[in-house]
Amino acid sequence: EDKLVIRGIEFKSRLWAGTGKYKDFEETARAIEASGADVVTVAVRRVNITDRKSENLLDFIDPKKYKILPNTAGCYTVEDALRYSRLAREAGVSDMIKLEVIGDEKTLFPDVIGLLEATGVLAKEGFMVFPYTNDDPIMAKRLADAGAAAVMPLAAPIGSGLGIRNPYNLKIILETIDLPVIVDAGVGTASDVAIAMELGCDAVLLN
Repeated sequence: EDKLVIRGIEFKSRLWAGTGKYKDFEETARAIEASGADVVTVAVRRVNITDRKSENLLDFIDPKKYKILPNTAGCYTVEDALRYSRLAREAGVSDMIKLEVIGDEKTLFPDVIGLLEATGVLAKEGFMVFPYTNDDPIMAKRLADAGAAAVMPLAAPIGSGLGIRNPYNLKIILETIDLPVIVDAGVGTASDVAIAMELGCDAVLLN
């Protein structure tokens, strides 16, 4: 019954869902439905949000039922991350953005310097910015100061399923900033979700 509210927007579920690992749109839709999530992330680079004539992932996600959170997955520069964030808003998808500025192709770890810069720019433009970052409390504080609406520290490398590798850092982040903390990347099991909740994190993204 304890709802998560971020800048006046109420989120019914503490479990958020990604869409990048399923074999087709139908499987994606079934997985989202089964998860009970009401937030669904969609990579702007991988979905043609400006051309809705051909079959599209967004055709399988009911915007009346789910909050669509566009993300900038695959963006390796600040300029690309800004471009795709603005494209998502101009296409009417959302003012929210899961901001990713990737620094390494193998691990997909974030480029936190670029991330901080992009967060400041987008926050000034009125976006609700949810930056995907590492589990560094100092960077979390800087992102908060730059105008982030929440921070999304990784639990482990994207797609690894290794679970929360450093719960102590997450605990420090929770003690350091007065913003929602949403665990992102590397969550592999229900026990990982339970650990995140026990630590006091506000939500977990399964992607």
